[in-house]
Amino acid sequence: MIDAGHRDRHGRRISLHTIGDDWRAVADVVPRDDQRDFVFPSAARYVLLSVLEGEWRSLGIRADDAVVGHVMWAVDDDGSRWIGGLVIDRSHQGAGIGRAATETLVAWLFDQPDCGVVRLSYDPGNTAAAMLYASLGFTPTGDREDGEVVVERVAPIDVPEAAS
Repeated sequence: MIDAGHRDRHGRRISLHTIGDDWRAVADVVPRDDQRDFVFPSAARYVLLSVLEGEWRSLGIRADDAVVGHVMWAVDDDGSRWIGGLVIDRSHQGAGIGRAATETLVAWLFDQPDCGVVRLSYDPGNTAAAMLYASLGFTPTGDREDGEVVVERVAPIDVPEAAS
C-alpha cells in the first residue's frame, strides 16, 4: 500500500494498492462519457496493458476501503518515472481523488532510488488535466508523446541543514 495521508473532499483517505483480489473492481472503473476522448472506456484496458506488456505497473486507487480508480507507473530508459492510465470512476469524480492519488504517487516515486523526474502526458484538448497537473507543479517539456503534451516535475533538492 502507498499512503501519503491525503484525503478527498469527503474526508476519505486516498491510497494506492497493488491489484490483487480486487482486480474486478479496478477493471470495472469507468470514466464519464465526456472523458472517453482522453482515456480508455474502462480501466480494464490499462490493467491488461500492465499484465501483458510488463512495462507499466498498475495500482488500484482506494478511498478508504472502496476501489475508486486506477493509475499506473513505469520507469523509462533514461531513468525518469512516468505516470499513466489515471482514471477515476465516474461515480467518484469531483471529490479531489485524482489530485490526491497523483500527489501520493509522485511522492512515492520521488522516494525511490535515482528518481530525479516524474513525467506524464495528456491530450492537448484535456484542459482539466492541464490545469490539474500545472497546479501540482508539472511543467511542459516541449515534447509530445503519441500526440500528447509531455509535462514533468523535477524532484525537490534536499538541502542539508546548516550547522549551528
